Amino acid sequence: MKTRNLAWLCAGLLTLSGCAPQGGTQTVETTSTKENAVIETILARRSIRKYTAQPVEREKLELIVKCGINAPSGMNKQPWEVRVVDNAGYIDSLTALYVKANPKAAEDPNFKNMFRNAPAVIFIASPTDGSGQLDCGLLGENMVLAAQSLGLGTCCLGAPTRFMTSTAEAAPYLERLGFSENYKLLYAIGVGYPDESPEAKPRDESKVRFID
Repeated sequence: MKTRNLAWLCAGLLTLSGCAPQGGTQTVETTSTKENAVIETILARRSIRKYTAQPVEREKLELIVKCGINAPSGMNKQPWEVRVVDNAGYIDSLTALYVKANPKAAEDPNFKNMFRNAPAVIFIASPTDGSGQLDCGLLGENMVLAAQSLGLGTCCLGAPTRFMTSTAEAAPYLERLGFSENYKLLYAIGVGYPDESPEAKPRDESKVRFID
């Protein structure tokens, strides 16, 4: 991926979040989303729970993470640590432990691994004092949107990380991620080539109000 393309993608994501460099003139199309690639990406993105077996290219994973760490961060503290795993051996052996503790999971004929069958997983940690969770959420949103723009599917995952942090047998796998002592695993994002096209679920627009 050329630097020019990387700059374009990250700039687009940051522009939408209001964190683009100041001084330039920004134009937002309100009449048509078809001419705005960033808005199209946001509206098209779905949580994917079925993936093909095709591995995700390292180049794409690197680009996704690059966009992630360019997310807004309060006082630019960047209170996150990120680990990317695309090692099938790691995922499969950890899944074996998960199935041993949760045998019903394997009864699903589509079950392949505990990360919704994704061939790559991005693990995100935040400080143990509870700070940084908002920043880590923004980090993850940038990454799932970047993945969508690259033709990849994603799913934010909490249950696998709870298993990893609460099960003694899984401790060696958590240790292999090498998070700093003052950081704890917060959540994970499964990444892969989608093998489904789910419909969008309704959004409750009544929860949004403009105050005059």
